[in-house]
Amino acid sequence: MAIVRIDSLNHPGVEIFGTLTEAQLRNKLEPDKGLFIAESPKVIQVALNMGYEPTAILCEEKHIEGDASTIITQCLNLYGPSFPIYTGKRELLAELTGYTLTRGVLCAMRRPKEKSLADVCSDAHRIVVIHGVVDTTNIGAIFRSAAALGIDAVVLTRDSCDPLNRRAVRVSMGSVFLIPWTWMDESVSYLGQWGFRTVAMALTDQSVAIDDERLKSEERLAIVMGTEGDGLPCEIIAACDYVARIPMWNNVDSLNVAAASAVAFWELRRR
Repeated sequence: MAIVRIDSLNHPGVEIFGTLTEAQLRNKLEPDKGLFIAESPKVIQVALNMGYEPTAILCEEKHIEGDASTIITQCLNLYGPSFPIYTGKRELLAELTGYTLTRGVLCAMRRPKEKSLADVCSDAHRIVVIHGVVDTTNIGAIFRSAAALGIDAVVLTRDSCDPLNRRAVRVSMGSVFLIPWTWMDESVSYLGQWGFRTVAMALTDQSVAIDDERLKSEERLAIVMGTEGDGLPCEIIAACDYVARIPMWNNVDSLNVAAASAVAFWELRRR
């Protein structure tokens, strides 16, 4: 077992866990060399089960024979005894990563090849389009709800947060690994070539209630969710086939996008 005990933040190989930014890990110039960080044994196990490739593990020493033991054994079986496992004192690892580790385990993994829209849409019946959502917690929560409530795929505009951001992965509890997703540069109307009708979640005079039978009866439906603050731009709303709202009480105008997505996914799930 290639356990490497570190006593310095400058130890070669551990920079991926602390000093590299999310942008550097993503490596847009060389996507095939991009990495992301998964945190906690449960989340890492979900990623491994879905075929994601690990490159290194960082954990507290007590977890080598504890919470991380199954993961470590799996990695060693797949990649041999030279697979790097870094360990050190809790305080040093917290200093390296910037915070106390959740369950004391991090795993660096290779980013998967970006899927095409056809890859994620051709066999789907319910998808969500995330437009301009930048909060990592909201992205993670939307993915968790999507995976749990019958959404077949997630499509994001390029100005949205990366689903493989460390916090987004953690909040999703690994759901970002369970559901196909990709980026979209085209208008939402482009989804029509796969037979999708689109519904914008927005408060307008043309909005129908989320339980409208026309929405539920659509064979293929794309649910378009907007930003945390301003919602969807007017041109996006105009490009959609429907506009829907979640009825509110007590003069509350709207829900947080993550909460609204869960309601929409459940109500508009495929019957």
